[in-house]
Amino acid sequence: MVKSMTGYGRGERSFEDGVQVTVELRSVNNRYLDCTVKLPRTYIFAEEALKGRVQKAVGRGKVDMFVTITRSAGDDMVVTVNEALAKSYIDALHQLHGLSGGKARREYYPTDLARFPDVLTVEKKAEDLEEMKERLLASLDLALDDFNAMRETEGRRLVEDILGRAGTIEDLLGQIEERSPQTVNDYRARLEAKMREVLQNTQIDEARLLTEAAIFADKVAVDEETVRLHSHLGQLRELLGTGGAVGRKLDFLIQEFNREANTIGSKCSDMEITRRVVDMKAEIEKIREQVQNLE
Repeated sequence: MVKSMTGYGRGERSFEDGVQVTVELRSVNNRYLDCTVKLPRTYIFAEEALKGRVQKAVGRGKVDMFVTITRSAGDDMVVTVNEALAKSYIDALHQLHGLSGGKARREYYPTDLARFPDVLTVEKKAEDLEEMKERLLASLDLALDDFNAMRETEGRRLVEDILGRAGTIEDLLGQIEERSPQTVNDYRARLEAKMREVLQNTQIDEARLLTEAAIFADKVAVDEETVRLHSHLGQLRELLGTGGAVGRKLDFLIQEFNREANTIGSKCSDMEITRRVVDMKAEIEKIREQVQNLE
C-alpha cells in the first residue's frame, strides 16, 4: 500500500496503577525520515527506543511525536516513617518528662510524633524504568496504527489522482503519435522543395537529394520519445501497484517524463503537437507535485 507522508495519529493507554500514557504523531513532507520526540525529561531514557519503533513503520517524512504522561492524584507518592528518628524523639520526651519530675513513663500517640520534623516524609514512588519504556512503546504502537491508517487513506487518494492524470497523458500521447507521421511527411516535402529551390542551378544526384531530405526529416520524428513515454507510464503504474516506499523512485521517473516531453516539444514545430505537449507537461507537473507527498 502506497502511503502519504502527511498524517496524524493518536494512541492512549491507561494502566492499573493510575498511569495514563498518550502519544500523538504528526508528519509532513521531508526528503528523509526526521523524527523528533517531545516527552517529559524524566523519561528521556526512552527516546531512542521510541525513535527506533517509528523508523520501522515510517519510510520518510518529518515526524513529530508528543508524549503525555498523567497519574491519578497521589498515586506516584509514598509516605515513609523514619522509625529510628521517631524512637529518638520518644526517648528524648521521656527524658524531659523525668527531668520535669514525672515518675511514670508517659505514652505518646502517633499523632503527637507525626508533628515532629522528618518523622514522616513524602517521596516520589520509585519507578520500574523498563516497565515504563514498554508502556510508552505500547502506546506508540496504537498511535502508529492510527497514523498509518490515515496515511494509507490519503495515499489511496493520491494514487487515484496520479493514475487519472497518467491516463490523460496517455491520451495526449496517442494524439501526438497519430499526428506525428503527417508532420514528418510535411517537413520532408518542405525540405525537398527548399533544397530544390536552393540547388536549382546546380547539378545534383536526385537520389542523394532524397536521402538527405529523409535524414533531416527523421530528426523531427518523435517515435523514440513516445515509445519511452509509454514505457515510463507502464513503470509508473507498476510502482504504484507494488506499493511501499516508492516516492523517491517515482520522483526520478517523473524527471524522465519531463525529459521526453521536452524533447518532443523541441523536435516538433507543428502547432497541434505543441499544444498537446503543453497539456502533457501540465499533467506531468501535477503528478510531480502529488509524488512529493508520497512516502
